[in-house]
Amino acid sequence: MFDIIGKRKWFFLFSGLILVPGLIAILLTPLTGGKAGLQFSIDYTGGTVWEFAFKDTSVTADQVKTVLIQNGLGEADVTSIGNGVLRMRTSRTDLLPVAKSTPTPVRTAAPSLTPTTSAGPTPTSTPSPTASPTATANGSASASALPSATASPTAAPSASPSASATPVPTATPVPSPSAHPAIAGTSCIAPAQIPPAGELAQMAKVLQSKLGPIQCTGMESTVGPIISAQLIQDAVVLIFFGGIGILLWITIRFHDYKMGATALASLLHDVIVVVGIFAILGTLFKVEIDALFVTAMLTIIGFSVHDTIVVFDRIRENKARHAGEPFDQIVNHSILQTFGRSINTSMTVVITLSALLLFAGASIKYFVLALLIGIISGTYSSVFNASPLLVVWQLWEDRRRAAQLALARTGRRSRP
Repeated sequence: MFDIIGKRKWFFLFSGLILVPGLIAILLTPLTGGKAGLQFSIDYTGGTVWEFAFKDTSVTADQVKTVLIQNGLGEADVTSIGNGVLRMRTSRTDLLPVAKSTPTPVRTAAPSLTPTTSAGPTPTSTPSPTASPTATANGSASASALPSATASPTAAPSASPSASATPVPTATPVPSPSAHPAIAGTSCIAPAQIPPAGELAQMAKVLQSKLGPIQCTGMESTVGPIISAQLIQDAVVLIFFGGIGILLWITIRFHDYKMGATALASLLHDVIVVVGIFAILGTLFKVEIDALFVTAMLTIIGFSVHDTIVVFDRIRENKARHAGEPFDQIVNHSILQTFGRSINTSMTVVITLSALLLFAGASIKYFVLALLIGIISGTYSSVFNASPLLVVWQLWEDRRRAAQLALARTGRRSRP
């Protein structure tokens, strides 16, 4: 029988080797002012993000930064996201200025879709309530091309087309993503759509004058500071109350506060592992965390405590069945009984998440990555951290109780 509890120090050491680098990377976030450590998206910091690609795909992010600074447009964070697409992130900019209210011109005649072939000017006519004028080939206005508004309800339009029928305009072909081979497979697949006015339009105008035309644009998003502050507050509240609720429920369910506390310690382990890895990725590769990251963390917390509850429930059953046996042996036996179930349950989720990570779009890539790391860490901590911590705590209490009893006996013997 494999002695997991007997080798608990090695499992604690392995967890420490993972937690310490992550904690250091997390602490770098406030120490470096956000230049290293966790990189927050505009969901939390506020600002404007714009993705675009130049016709010349050799343009680099450093060139874009240099052009913006030289023209007094501020310092922007520009990164390459692959296939020639650049992502520019700045402080919040107004995409369009507030338009002044101007009177809308009233059109007196509906424009005709039929192009005229006459060389001379086409006379204009005021539409009457009983006829819709249509320009004919000789340039005269004809009221017989369309049915009259006061026509008899029994009059049926002719089914055979006339020789002077108005030709139907053909639809304008929409460019397909394959028209931009340098940007295939990214979110930047639409033709260039640059705001006509505003600070972002000014940036785009300067960049095109210096680095060439912009071939296409992708995501364009602006988040204000009030919304981002509210998101941060909601994320902290959700994770805090979620952890407290789990602690109370497990304590009430198993009538043992030690089980609730060790389950919460296991959850903190998983949270630190995921956040620490993303802090390392943010330091090395500028990976950002967004609003979906909080959803991933709450999912990880729920899944991790599921495995912990399965093990704890088996420990409770075996304590009643094998009363009198050492507690560490009972816990080790319970872990081995539930080990296969924990691994099988987690593997089904890991396989699904791995498929999503490999084949899903870039918009949920880091959300899936956070889930995958958290599920693996949660399974490990439930088996190799939560239960061994419970044993360490219980053995410490047993030793303390035995010491108190020995002290009480010694005191009674020393009395005259």
